[in-house]
Amino acid sequence: MNKYELALVVDAKIDDEVRKATVEKAKGYITRFGGEITNVDEWGKKKLAYEINHNKEGFYYFIQFDAQPDAPAELEARARIMDNVLRYLVVRQEA
Repeated sequence: MNKYELALVVDAKIDDEVRKATVEKAKGYITRFGGEITNVDEWGKKKLAYEINHNKEGFYYFIQFDAQPDAPAELEARARIMDNVLRYLVVRQEA
């Protein structure tokens, strides 16, 4: 298994329950594809470097997980179509 990190920027204009549900949905995708979540960092609301879909702020989440090499591609395919996700990125961490 490889170590990965999913960075999510979630829309700041939505309710707290909807935002938490969005993050839980992303975590569910990780476990569905055989990943094991090791750490979740919530950075909170931050100003974006540039406007995305008329949003100037977003909630930042960083989810570290262990998974097989094919899991990040599946995760990115699902994150691409998730509502309320402004940006996402999956990177492999060095051992």
